Amino acid sequence: MTVQRVLTGITTSGTPHLGNYAGAIRPAVAASRQPGVESFYFLADYHALIKTTDPLRVQRSTLEIAATWLAAGLDTDRVWFYRQSDIPEIPELTWLLTCVAGKGLLNRAHAYKAAVDKNTADGIDPDAGVNMGLYMYPVLMAADILMFKAHSVPVGRDQIQHIEMARDFAGSFNHLYGEHFVLPEAAVDASVATLPGLDGRKMSKSYDNTIPLFAPPAELKKLIFSIVTDSKAPGEPKNAEGSALFELYQAFASPEDTRAMRSAFDEGIAWGEAKQALFDKVEAAVAPMREKYQALIAEPRQIEKHLHEGAAKARAIATPFLAELRHAVGLRNLTAVAGPVVAEKARAALPQFKQYREADGRFHFKLVDADGGLLLQGEGFASPREAGGVVSALKQGASFEMKAEALWLNGDRVAALVEDVDEATLRAALAAFAD
Repeated sequence: MTVQRVLTGITTSGTPHLGNYAGAIRPAVAASRQPGVESFYFLADYHALIKTTDPLRVQRSTLEIAATWLAAGLDTDRVWFYRQSDIPEIPELTWLLTCVAGKGLLNRAHAYKAAVDKNTADGIDPDAGVNMGLYMYPVLMAADILMFKAHSVPVGRDQIQHIEMARDFAGSFNHLYGEHFVLPEAAVDASVATLPGLDGRKMSKSYDNTIPLFAPPAELKKLIFSIVTDSKAPGEPKNAEGSALFELYQAFASPEDTRAMRSAFDEGIAWGEAKQALFDKVEAAVAPMREKYQALIAEPRQIEKHLHEGAAKARAIATPFLAELRHAVGLRNLTAVAGPVVAEKARAALPQFKQYREADGRFHFKLVDADGGLLLQGEGFASPREAGGVVSALKQGASFEMKAEALWLNGDRVAALVEDVDEATLRAALAAFAD
């Protein structure tokens, strides 16, 4: 069975809310129980320093988020559960990736670009208030992912760009130093909607519209009853589509109960009655976890024990892998200079595939020889998975045809042939990957 590695992180800059649980924690815990999956879950406390300069908030949030994962049923014996800052190999890998990351690509990162656009609109210096933590966020995120060779990274649509950037950095590194990194894929679950907050916008600490996951029952009820609704009276049909109240109910109800609530909306259920039904569903789901959560919060040593054990498991992977990467880039013991350098040059002098994304948004690959000469130019593909699938097939010796100045695989044109590159040269280059 092929093992799939999945990695998820939550930034420790606030108190977990219903949106965090329904959109990330609950599906991640369920996925961790599937056979053939190795799951990595981490507390992104380095990332938190970009968002807050309050050390007590970072510490408290780390405690609360760790307790939430454990209360939600995460089995730390089955998964890798660790604190980002307990893995010193991650910031070192960040630097190695920084040395292959293109500034032009980082300039286009959504968060940085949004800050620049706002400053420009306000008529001030484009980089006013922008720190290098914000600018380098995509590189640190790439290090989180690439360190553990994650195949799949569950993210919201706003984070897809960061996964594509991680692929770009990994591809550049692999091209320069040999195949070390797995190119990750973004996993966007369309069935997991972004939950709305009290005002109907995305539930977010930034909007101050969140419902804390483990609020006491009285506070939880008060918050749910403060959700903004329209002015339709009892008996008037209400639109479930676009209703924050209905979306929240759907996230905690069974399909059968959701259908019943949709019918109740059509029949004009009173808003107070609908809010009470939502409170009942949320409280039923949260109450058993709340008791475990409060017990964990009262015993932070227990949480630290889980995190220390998780860090040891994670470093058992990270430490030898970083040693491999340090050797690849030339950070080596000087007593081994004589002899191995020749062997390393011989190893590096092999054909290589390089994957990348063009300005048109399509994904390409190319095959180059040991001297960097182009042997094969891939077609444009709609997704990195499609392009990577063709590369993987060619590396594994899949049967192909050469006709009409193109390479064909399973009846599909997948690459353009380069002038003066004959079939024998191409097959010899591909044979190097089978060694």
